[in-house]
Amino acid sequence: MDELRSEKVEVLIVGGGPVGLAASIELSRYGISSLLVERHPGTSLFPKARLVSTRTMEILRAWGLQEEVERAGMPREDVLAVGVGTSLSADDYLRKAAAIAEDAAQSPTYTYLCSQDILEVIMRRLAESAGDVRFGTTMTDLCVDRDGVEAVLESGGAATRVSARYLIAADGSRSGIRERLGIAVEGPPPLGHMVSIMFDADFDFLPPGRRAALSFVRSTPGGAIEAVDNRRRWIMQTGYDPAKGGSADDFTEEYCLAAVRSAIGIPDHPVHIVGVMPWLQQAVVAAEFARDPVYLVGDAAHVATPQGGFGMNCGIQDAHNLAWKLAAVLRGTAGPELLATYAVERRPVAVRTVDESLVNAMITFRMMAGRLSMHEAIEQQAGRRGSEGLVLGFHYESAGVVPDGTPEPAPADPYRTYVATARPGHRAPHVWVSPGVSTLDLLGPSFTLLTAPGSGWARAAAGVAVVEIDSTEWAEEYGVGADGAVLVRPDGHVGWRTQNADFAELEKALSVILARS
Repeated sequence: MDELRSEKVEVLIVGGGPVGLAASIELSRYGISSLLVERHPGTSLFPKARLVSTRTMEILRAWGLQEEVERAGMPREDVLAVGVGTSLSADDYLRKAAAIAEDAAQSPTYTYLCSQDILEVIMRRLAESAGDVRFGTTMTDLCVDRDGVEAVLESGGAATRVSARYLIAADGSRSGIRERLGIAVEGPPPLGHMVSIMFDADFDFLPPGRRAALSFVRSTPGGAIEAVDNRRRWIMQTGYDPAKGGSADDFTEEYCLAAVRSAIGIPDHPVHIVGVMPWLQQAVVAAEFARDPVYLVGDAAHVATPQGGFGMNCGIQDAHNLAWKLAAVLRGTAGPELLATYAVERRPVAVRTVDESLVNAMITFRMMAGRLSMHEAIEQQAGRRGSEGLVLGFHYESAGVVPDGTPEPAPADPYRTYVATARPGHRAPHVWVSPGVSTLDLLGPSFTLLTAPGSGWARAAAGVAVVEIDSTEWAEEYGVGADGAVLVRPDGHVGWRTQNADFAELEKALSVILARS
């Protein structure tokens, strides 16, 4: 190894999917040097994920990417539509769409559909503009000790030795880094052997009432039809059973054409097969999210079923949670114990997310097995499309949060219903403070103290960005009066809240959150 060219970086990121790219973007915002390596030569050709949750859209908004993603995605009115039927053209086909305005009061943005192959290109462009991103680069060796990591990277026949203080493992569900560390995954056995068939076809013959972002069909072999660009490109998700002699090798072009045409319901409909990708449907969570100095994010840490579209979003929020903590420790503004809050905060969110995806999968299995009528199937599927309670309502309980003794919201349906609260640990609520400007737009890559004008906090809060908001609605939503203040962490979650002008308490709260001895 002595003859290898050597490099040094603060954080090495392995994996160039949306989660790894999110980590690179976030670290660059904090001025942390990182190197992202991805073994594939380019971004994903398959739209492995499509749904961009409201919370992820808020993060994209903070990065300045919201409008670009919206232009690249599907029409808003088609985003939450779901259909079921024997085929897309069968008489029994039913379609139901959730109200598109239902999340408007909860965020400055909303759930969107933008296929991963497009989203990755947008995110890669931003990541490369600020950080070191190398596709077509493979990590071939890794040594880990308590002081950091040393990795050997190969690209184009040349090898480089890279030393880093921390390693972010964003290397997917079959994470070699997780396996190297001996970290097990917990959850049920694989749920099914799946195949994604990407195809081009003209669906203009379908009336608007039969166009949906997601349709489940009980054809042969049956499965789900998902819109990619909502014009000509689509994905059929289907599967096979090895116990019955099935194999991924069965999915020849002839077989795929027949499967897609059966799902459409027209035997001779013009279809062009673009690609075929086998995959394993799972619902597992890593037993550990970190072995310092290595941190697992995304599918390396948790794998959800695709039903609900939670996996990519949960992973991006892993990176969002971890990056500011790494930056604070690397810059010496926080104690190293802050990093222990990553697993404490994110693993319970991942467990709940994976569990909810499993509930969605069970509905699909019952429907495809014929144990639900078409009407029961459409009601249950449509009823699970709205998930703002899960997506926005999660909260953290850790040493990185100073509780204020207030009870957490208890909605009757915590999966669907989001109740805004500025209780410590929760995402800072959205409130419009001026035309087109949300409270979330006032938050930057630092701690932000929100307070009312004239409270005195602006003079007392040294080293913290102070934003004064002259709004009765804001004060009511955030649960503070004229003298109170709310401290928001760099990841947009409330770290501390006070009703009084106890200026000395702010420094105490920061010391607790940042694990300062």
